[in-house]
Amino acid sequence: MKIEINGLEVIAAHGVRPEEKVTPQPFLFDISLEADCEEAALVDDVNKTVNYSAVCEKVLKVATAKSYNLIEALARECAFSIMESFPAVTSATVKVSKPKAPVKAVFSNISVTYFAERNTVYLSLGSSVGDRERTIKSAVQKLSALRGVKVLRTSSMIKTRPEGGVAKNEFVNCAVEISTFLTPRALLEKIHNIENHLGRVRSQRWADRTIDIDIIFFGDKVISEDGLGIPHPRYMERSFVTQPLKELCPEKVCPLTDIAVKDM
Repeated sequence: MKIEINGLEVIAAHGVRPEEKVTPQPFLFDISLEADCEEAALVDDVNKTVNYSAVCEKVLKVATAKSYNLIEALARECAFSIMESFPAVTSATVKVSKPKAPVKAVFSNISVTYFAERNTVYLSLGSSVGDRERTIKSAVQKLSALRGVKVLRTSSMIKTRPEGGVAKNEFVNCAVEISTFLTPRALLEKIHNIENHLGRVRSQRWADRTIDIDIIFFGDKVISEDGLGIPHPRYMERSFVTQPLKELCPEKVCPLTDIAVKDM
């Protein structure tokens, strides 16, 4: 079900120029939310839907709590705050308009739109250096601490032989199921930060490593970009990836091959 709040006006001080930091002006918010409100509609109970008044209060609080240079940042923060505060919301589109922007041109409005959606994501974790189990547990904790990420389940840890002909040590592997409203690229950046913090050194491909975290599935998205492939390339050929996945999501169907994990 779609919930829309249009033309929410907030008087606040946002902008790059010094005078915009001290002189409030109107900002307009158009908010579109997707949420499962079927039960609320059936029983006619406000407690089972997304409270529209609370959404407005949340946006008002965000928009007046601090001054942002960019309405891009303001729109993102509003979308994130909505997703955090209202678990029933599966996606949020926030449009911020700045009709009084100090631009030397004739215009009716200037706006930006930010979109956030929840996705169920499956990650593969592996370690072959040091206290492998402890490192993996630390990685999971750091994932859980990320804003916009909720760790849902973790598979059992398994021990596997190294593959690729470079690594020499036995690996410990597992899979993790998370819910996130980060974008795939943003999640990848956060994962790289966690790997670096835990001592990952990318000196040689396939070499032993303290931690390796790969995005296997990101909802049903298919992405092929520089440095980002989803589903992860060649994951079906790696039993150390598919075996833990079979524990977490045996019925998950790969969006590329239409093959269920349990059949891999």
